[in-house]
Amino acid sequence: MKNEKLKIGIAGLLIGLIAAALVYFGNPVNMGFCIACFIRDTVGALGLHRAENVQYIRPEIIGLVLGAFLMSLARKEFAPKGGSSAMTRFILGFFVMIGCLVFLGCPFRMILRIAGGDMNAIVGLVGFVAGIGVGILFLNRGYSLKRSYKQSKAEGIVFPAIQVAMLALLIAAPAFIFFTAADGGPGGLHAAVWISLAAGLAVGAMAQVTRLCMVGGIRDFILFRETKLLIGFAAILVAALAANLAMGNFDPGFVGQPVAHSDGLWNFLGMLLVGYGCTLLGGCPLRQLILAGEGNVDSAAAFIGLAAGAAFAHNFGLASSTSGATAGGKAAVIIGIVVVTVIALAHTFRKSEA
Repeated sequence: MKNEKLKIGIAGLLIGLIAAALVYFGNPVNMGFCIACFIRDTVGALGLHRAENVQYIRPEIIGLVLGAFLMSLARKEFAPKGGSSAMTRFILGFFVMIGCLVFLGCPFRMILRIAGGDMNAIVGLVGFVAGIGVGILFLNRGYSLKRSYKQSKAEGIVFPAIQVAMLALLIAAPAFIFFTAADGGPGGLHAAVWISLAAGLAVGAMAQVTRLCMVGGIRDFILFRETKLLIGFAAILVAALAANLAMGNFDPGFVGQPVAHSDGLWNFLGMLLVGYGCTLLGGCPLRQLILAGEGNVDSAAAFIGLAAGAAFAHNFGLASSTSGATAGGKAAVIIGIVVVTVIALAHTFRKSEA
């Protein structure tokens, strides 16, 4: 167990340093990695939303999936499975993305924002923990999306293969793919393709080996007082904070933080929805990508829900801006909390009836 905790701690430190390095090489400040933001950018590049400031096929997403895929093959852990409430997972993924884009970041970016001095992200962290706590109430009463079943290897390879196709589109840059101009917004700020891809591959491989999950760390600590995954969570924060201090990127405060807003209530509620939905999904957006790389088609369905949520949020004005949450975004978060609660109730059974 000590060796396992050490391994997770080292992986967390390396991931935190990689995230900070990506900012140094061109990614937006406090956004070395953001699964939600990068999915949103990729969806925009495909033309599924037309917010011109956030359109770019992010190599980090491609690398995360392929890194997990290759590592799972090397460790003989590539085991395609699925059939566990795929449509429900799609809906949960959809609303998790809504919560992320109202807050302006996934759980991974929340930690990186804290490491950069963004105090609004601490408010988000409180909401995130609260959402996980609500989800745990249902887990303790028997919540389950039921078992998954073995799938063919061909089925499991589909999602990694799509990422290879996305890399080809990024490199070829055909006219039907949209890219934000360098001075056009966050989508135009990025490290070189090979740097971003290498970073994604490295993080994907480490996350596959360690089972790193932002939700899982807090969930397991609350349920079992298990600190294993929480150590990785903390190590990312420590490494990113140290790197930001060294590079002069630490700027504590609430106001004027990069790609963030200071609307405390909706930072809290947005991340509450994220923590709640991810607990019912069984993992954060990062974990869903890693599982999809390992051949889990249910996690691929959750990813498609995340992508659909990103497109919907920007097409209908639900995503927040630096000015704060929109009226539509606020309504969508409340609707999301209600829908996720209905899902939780519908899939919760007494343990004796499971």
